[in-house]
Amino acid sequence: MNEREKLEEVLREFNRFHGSEAEARILKMEGDEVIIEFEGSFCATCGLYDYFDDIKWEAMDFGLELEPLEVLEAEEDEFEHGRYVVRYRLGRRPTIGMGIAETGKG
Repeated sequence: MNEREKLEEVLREFNRFHGSEAEARILKMEGDEVIIEFEGSFCATCGLYDYFDDIKWEAMDFGLELEPLEVLEAEEDEFEHGRYVVRYRLGRRPTIGMGIAETGKG
């Protein structure tokens, strides 16, 4: 599974858990930068930025590092609905090797 596929799976999981409040989708993925759009009513008692961080924690389960960097766009209407576009830095989490397979020595 490549990084894009992993990230799409991360967003599927996020949307499964948060879909009644907020849904996320990839707008752009280039190099180590990912732009994700969040749209929904968002829980009023939760911190808005918690939604952006939840993606980060989900990504860890798929071996990805995803760090929110900045909110690029924020739109809210009077009916408790919003749309936010967030820029993330994408990286791979280091994996622990056993040494033998990596060096070919045994």
